[in-house]
Amino acid sequence: MAKPKKSLSPAPDPLAAARLPWHPPAPPLATALLISLAALLVRALVSVGPYSGQGAAPKFGDYEAQRHWMELTLHLPSSEWYRTTSANDLAYWGLDYPPLSAYQSWIHARLINASLPDAVALRSSRGFESHESKLLMRWTVLSSDLMVFFPAALWFMWTYMKDGVAGGGKRRDGWMWLLALVLINPCLVLIDHGHFQYNCISLGLTLGAIAGVLSRNELVAAALFTLAINHKQMSMYFAPAFFGHLLGKCMKRKYPIVEIMKLGSVVLGTFALVWWPYLHSYEASIQVISRLAPFERGIYEDYVANFWCSTSVLIKWKRLFAIKPLKLMSLSATILAFLPSFLQQVKSPSNLGFLYSLLNSSFSFYLFSYQVHEKSILLPLLPASLLALHEPHLYGWFTYYALFSMYPLICRDQLLLQYMAVLGLFFLIYYAPGASYGKEVKISSATKAVLSLPLLCSILLHIVYLKIEPPKRYPFLFDALIMFICFSQFVMLTLYTNYKQWRLDFQPRSVGRKKVL
Repeated sequence: MAKPKKSLSPAPDPLAAARLPWHPPAPPLATALLISLAALLVRALVSVGPYSGQGAAPKFGDYEAQRHWMELTLHLPSSEWYRTTSANDLAYWGLDYPPLSAYQSWIHARLINASLPDAVALRSSRGFESHESKLLMRWTVLSSDLMVFFPAALWFMWTYMKDGVAGGGKRRDGWMWLLALVLINPCLVLIDHGHFQYNCISLGLTLGAIAGVLSRNELVAAALFTLAINHKQMSMYFAPAFFGHLLGKCMKRKYPIVEIMKLGSVVLGTFALVWWPYLHSYEASIQVISRLAPFERGIYEDYVANFWCSTSVLIKWKRLFAIKPLKLMSLSATILAFLPSFLQQVKSPSNLGFLYSLLNSSFSFYLFSYQVHEKSILLPLLPASLLALHEPHLYGWFTYYALFSMYPLICRDQLLLQYMAVLGLFFLIYYAPGASYGKEVKISSATKAVLSLPLLCSILLHIVYLKIEPPKRYPFLFDALIMFICFSQFVMLTLYTNYKQWRLDFQPRSVGRKKVL
């Protein structure tokens, strides 16, 4: 008898059954699509829950603010959007974002008005909260996310695969794990699709600008980042990193002045295009600018985990200083905080250094700038997520405390179930088998002990905040404790990331197989 021929098929992979989306046998495009669909499903499920200010008359919350801006931009001329008139009371959720955000409200208002005009009717629609209007409003956020943030994330990952940042080997193979973390960011999902905002647009434009820088499309990056600033002024948190990195690159090229002028022309041209309705007079421009910088609200609001609020227990900043000196102190502290990161990129621009600089710059603004909200932690979270393959421990730690810093806000919005669900999903992805890219970094026992104490306190505070009434003399005691814990972690993280950025000067001047310039 003839011997049976040996099979030429490869031996079965013992790990095949345990494969996850970031270790796929499928083509990368198909897997990226599956991850995107999963991220979209998570957003849709969170959208089913409550939103900011639901049923809380007379001013309701951020949901009503966004709906009211749609109402105003639909029925009033652009010249009246930013000033008090008989139809626009700025005391009731006056528009305080740049013109691009107003144009976005106008587009969404046109769409909603086509099917449910009562939801955006002038004056009579205040506090309008029908089930149909909620579905339409939620749809505007989902569609914005899908059209802006998702494509930007995929563009960044494509650039990442091309060794723009990742390097080679194991890190480069983990781009799909990274994509899952970027798209299923629990803080962004909860704020935009739970609390109700449109951070996905400004952050998506910023992410597109980052991808543009890494792929050497600097002019496109300049236009996209300018649009991000013109959608939400908080995008300025990233400005020192963009400016320092692009300036450093221009200075190393053959004709630096020409390169700088090209970038400047794109920035000025984009600004002029967005601000065109308000450039006809100095008064109109100043009216808009004054709405974007509400200094009269004070140096901080609520219990945000930054320097000014955390130290106010010992130093009563609002009582001791007027607004003008507080503005100067805040500006000086912010500049001093981001200056080392900025100078490092001017001196030695690199792709990886650029991501660290984005994180350090946005952290500096969050910790020291004027009028910071707890939701502003979304800005440093964006570059932190892009560094997850290089700094997995940092990103996991940061995400947990960023989410914890918003815990009182989440409880007020009655989104506790969604909070626990997205946090659990995040750690399920983060600690999934086969996704330990870079997690082999060893941490000493002493460091673990130091880090364990605030972690245990935070876990305890999750329960205490819900179950125990604070003393009547200190009604915001637990809010303050949450703030202190998160502030301490943010300070340690920003010191660490500044140190890591400056250490790049002592490493090889290339990333992966490509030169950095």
